[in-house]
Amino acid sequence: MPTSPRFGPRRLLALATDSLAARAYLGLVALGFAAMFLAPDSPLAMAPMVLTAPLSFLPVFVPVGAGVAGGGAAEVAAAVVFVGWMLLCALANAAALGALLRRPDRRPDLAPDRRPDLAPDRAPVQTPPARPRRALLAAAVDNWPARIYVAVVAAALGTFLYAVLLSPDPGFAGIWPLLAAAPLSFLAAAVPLPAEFGLPWMSTLVFTAGIVLAGLVNAVLIGRLTRRIGGPAARG
Repeated sequence: MPTSPRFGPRRLLALATDSLAARAYLGLVALGFAAMFLAPDSPLAMAPMVLTAPLSFLPVFVPVGAGVAGGGAAEVAAAVVFVGWMLLCALANAAALGALLRRPDRRPDLAPDRRPDLAPDRAPVQTPPARPRRALLAAAVDNWPARIYVAVVAAALGTFLYAVLLSPDPGFAGIWPLLAAAPLSFLAAAVPLPAEFGLPWMSTLVFTAGIVLAGLVNAVLIGRLTRRIGGPAARG
């Protein structure tokens, strides 16, 4: 009796390694780790965190005791945990990229007489083809992991807009949407126009649009990965 596919480490690893793009991404992450160890004081040392975002920035919200920076076993353990977390983030991102590029399954495990579109006693079921763009964007909202991520990005962006438009001192409010929608959000931070043109609101508008687009890309990747590893039960 055929069963629906379930999540497993092998399935996640297969998604992370069965496409050229996913393997190229893992190779780029490996180069980032090499740069981090060879030049720890250079800007390239941030490459692993940037390449494995947004999951790699989750430890920023985790309080770390002061004893970790004192050297010894605590510092070694923290370094091991950090590297292990970066590797897991890289694996998850590579699997999401592989899920985005993989074609839909044809369910070869079902015999022809068990498949509803090939049943001998009735005509093949004709389903209208979904539009590629609409089907792609649907992955950002038709499952709970993607919905939760969209809510996080929306909350971070709302906090930024409130601080910029209504608060007398916005401070560093832009860091929250920047981290939530990373890594593509870093491009949004480089694009905003200077305020010297007499349009100070333009920078906020461009930054907000960049965060929305970066968050949408991440949500689609999360949704596609959820579909692949979770099956139909992952949809809500």
